[in-house]
Amino acid sequence: MESKRQQKFAGVLQEELAAIFQKEGAAYLPNTLVTITKVRVSSDLGVAKVYLSLFNTSNTALAIAEINSHAGEIRYKLGARIRHQARIIPSLTFFLDDTNTYVEQMDKIFDKISKERKEDPKDDEEA
Repeated sequence: MESKRQQKFAGVLQEELAAIFQKEGAAYLPNTLVTITKVRVSSDLGVAKVYLSLFNTSNTALAIAEINSHAGEIRYKLGARIRHQARIIPSLTFFLDDTNTYVEQMDKIFDKISKERKEDPKDDEEA
């Protein structure tokens, strides 16, 4: 369970990282839309796990590895933005948020069920 302090700091990080990726994200991943979906911060505020959703990319694992290779540079830019709000700039680790993939899989399953019910309506009457 995260404390209010962790949640507030995570919100600040999410907002500032989103601004960094919006302005300079093309330098890390050209032609890819990067969305910060969630930020989790350790209790000492020294480590931040950043969950990203990537659009318009074919290899998400390679894209996450590329962003993690620039984590120091991103941390430096983050520090310049929040230097008056935070005493410690956390180390950043980026992860893929696979929620969209899960949602797409569930949509396919529901579409398949819907088509099966339309093809065989008498099963619905028996149930």
